[in-house]
Amino acid sequence: MMPVTTPPFTRLATLMVGPQDAFVREIRTPRAAAVAGIVFAVLLATSVLLMRSATPRDGDPTVWLTQDSRRHAVAVALNLIPYAGIAFLWFIGVIRSRLGDREDKLFATAFLGSGLLFVAMLFTAAAITGGVLALYDGTRPVSAEDARLTSAIVGALVATFGIRMAAVFTLVVTNLGRRTGIVPRWLVVVGYATAAVLLFAPPRTTWATLLFPAWVFLLSINILVLSLRTRPDSSADGRAASD
Repeated sequence: MMPVTTPPFTRLATLMVGPQDAFVREIRTPRAAAVAGIVFAVLLATSVLLMRSATPRDGDPTVWLTQDSRRHAVAVALNLIPYAGIAFLWFIGVIRSRLGDREDKLFATAFLGSGLLFVAMLFTAAAITGGVLALYDGTRPVSAEDARLTSAIVGALVATFGIRMAAVFTLVVTNLGRRTGIVPRWLVVVGYATAAVLLFAPPRTTWATLLFPAWVFLLSINILVLSLRTRPDSSADGRAASD
């Protein structure tokens, strides 16, 4: 019998599929979700703190448009928002990929919808602030009414409606984590408490806006620690199976 040889194109395709599959598995690992969540939490918290320091509620409402230092702080905060949103979308995608068939359709709809709405409101608020910042170059007179209107709209988008969507997202993720066993009990309690505070917090509360990235940071750190603990065990199991 003639020996059966593998065509060169088939061998090339096999060599290409291996690294590609490994890459796909790597970007779907819990560590990918943890890194994305940490990046989102750090960037969003930094942006919120910069905006809060540059736009004080008391005093002249136009000061953040007329002072160069405050304008620069607002510009830096706005530049961080897109990257925070991208990291959050990646965080959502990796978590959905990890849940797989265990994901309930009802909770999946609320999970994805609340997350997308939160990012949409965050981007809209950033776009409004950036548009107003671009209209005034620091030399023209600024209307106090325009500054107040911008602050009211942005505050309503982020610190009123946005945190309600963040509350729904937190509640759904906590419930899914409890049902699937991927979230420890102490973090389940923290998640439910965070969702309740975000849902019923007074409008335009700065600390409530910071509470959501803080919860995402805790969840991401827990996922990262668990992934680092289980990786050596899985490698050992793989070697035992091959022996």
